[in-house]
This record gives sequence, structure tokens and C-alpha cells, in this order.
Amino acid sequence: MARFQDLRVYQLAEKLANEIWKIVYQWDYFAKDTVGKQMVRAADSIGANIAEGNGRYSSKDNQRFVKIARGSLQETQHWLRLACARKLLHQEQIEKLKLIINELAPTLNAYLNSLKNRS
Repeated sequence: MARFQDLRVYQLAEKLANEIWKIVYQWDYFAKDTVGKQMVRAADSIGANIAEGNGRYSSKDNQRFVKIARGSLQETQHWLRLACARKLLHQEQIEKLKLIINELAPTLNAYLNSLKNRS
């Protein structure tokens, strides 16, 4: 079994979480305390669940955690939509995050499918 750090899907999740952290870190207290904390937690949860699933002994357990990671990605996208609507993100930040998400989402699904094939 591959180390979670070596998985492309994990690396993308970590990249997304770190980019979001850098952005939220610059916000004022109110924005950080409301949308910011939720968005950072959701983004951090993607990689955390990939890592936890990878450490499980069964493919079924791993699949369950990858599905949770996929839900966390959807939650992250929700918070990003609110941040955009509330004018907390610059266009350049939006484009950078979109690029990562557009690669992460299908990679996460492909990883889940590869785990199903191992069952």
C-alpha cells in the first residue's frame, strides 16, 4: 500500500487546503471567524480523510473515508461560493483554486473507483 503522502490525490488535497489557508489568513477577524474557519476546516478534512482511509486495513473502510473526503470537497466548494458572493476572494485567487479543484475532484473519484476495484 502506498504511503498517503505519495498519493497524487492527497497532494492535491493538501495543496488546496494550504492555498485556502493562505487566503483566509489575510482576512479580517469577522470574515475569518465565520466563513474562514468553516472553509479551512472543510478543506483540511479532505486530506485528513484520505490519510485516515489509507491507514485502514480494509478497502471498504478506505472507500468510506474517501467518500467523506469527497463530501468535504463539496463543503469546501460551498464555502468558496459564499466567499465569492461576499467579495472575500480576488479573481486571481478564484482562478487558482478552480484549477486545483478541477484536478482534485476527478482524481478523488478515480481514487475511489480504484479502491472499489481492489475489493
